[in-house]
Amino acid sequence: MTLRSPKADLNRLIDIAKVSSKYSFKATETWALDAIQEHLEQKPSPLSNGVPLAFAFPLHTRSSALLESKEQIGRLFRLAQMCSHSRLLDTMVQLLRQLMSASLHYSYLAMNLADELNIRNLRGIAYLEVMQKAVFVCAGECDDRACVEGDVQETSGGMQRLVVSPVQQLRLLSGYHRLSKAWERLRAVPPHFEHAPSCGATWHQHGCTQSWTDFWKEKTKAEGVLSLGSANVLGRLGVIVKEFDKWGSATYMHHDCKAAARRSIHEKVTQIQEALPDYFSEGGDY
Repeated sequence: MTLRSPKADLNRLIDIAKVSSKYSFKATETWALDAIQEHLEQKPSPLSNGVPLAFAFPLHTRSSALLESKEQIGRLFRLAQMCSHSRLLDTMVQLLRQLMSASLHYSYLAMNLADELNIRNLRGIAYLEVMQKAVFVCAGECDDRACVEGDVQETSGGMQRLVVSPVQQLRLLSGYHRLSKAWERLRAVPPHFEHAPSCGATWHQHGCTQSWTDFWKEKTKAEGVLSLGSANVLGRLGVIVKEFDKWGSATYMHHDCKAAARRSIHEKVTQIQEALPDYFSEGGDY
């Protein structure tokens, strides 16, 4: 079997790995999983065939190529989890993140797989992608009685519409509400940083803090920030980072404190990224 041949060989490798895992043929299982990993590491990915998927699959399509692609990705995710193969799971998460940016079909697939397999580092980004790029409705809310979960369609406003389950809709709405509230808290109070020791000795700490507060107050109202949705906290913080890098020398802010302030923005970005799955939960407050 050659690893650089068509998808049929990959399906055979998946079958070999599953059977080997079931009957504890560890050496064969390891060989098959390593072969799958090598196959997937080809450039471009064999799962996308180098085709821009947003153009390969029209929004309303239920083509056999799309269904085959989604089915194979699902099999690989389930195999990686069944065999506790963290490297393969990480590879699949990264691949699906790329596919999500190209097609809403894959964002929906990512949501389903994250929920089914409880993949935390996929759930947050999948729900965020859908929340920002689609109008989401439940099947019972469709004008078309034939619509089913996973359908992707154009709307009159140009947005894509995705049919989701009631639970997914609740999580998406909760995520929007929580992220919007998180931005309001963040907008009101800039990220905290510790003043450098030299700031207290040779600088006026109050002026340093005020300079940082004034910058934050101004930039959170900037056009580039306000052009993004209120729940797009990560996008808005990204704009502020770019504005910070253009700031240059802050007259009333100590150089070391300025560096610490910049780090505090990046720390806030990381904090929100890690907590994304919690924003998209259906119960309680966050």
